[in-house]
Amino acid sequence: MSDYNWCHGPNCHTTQTQSRVRGSGDNKVLRTIKIKQGRYNYYDRGDNNVSMWDYFCNQGCLMDYIRTHITSIIAIAPRTKALETPIKVEKEKYEAYRYEWNSNRETQRVPYQATRTTIKSVDNT
Repeated sequence: MSDYNWCHGPNCHTTQTQSRVRGSGDNKVLRTIKIKQGRYNYYDRGDNNVSMWDYFCNQGCLMDYIRTHITSIIAIAPRTKALETPIKVEKEKYEAYRYEWNSNRETQRVPYQATRTTIKSVDNT
């Protein structure tokens, strides 16, 4: 298997950069970028040991691909119901301060009762 892939961006070969110019004389073309696999030291490899940057030369090509193929991508694993994660919500009241202008055009510190909301994970194993 080759250590290189061609960029899968549908418009990669139309981007006018010097790195894409190939050919000699009057037979010049813009060519899709050739990408070395693992060029980022396997930085963002997922569970299947594949990085999106092994298939796209930049974020523009990645987004072009997604815009072109979004319906097919979603059809691979459609979501038919919402996902849920159990949590515990804790509310805590505490004294905080805000600043208000008084009649002398000066600010003064005024206390008030505030509420802090904390979301915590619940371990259901």
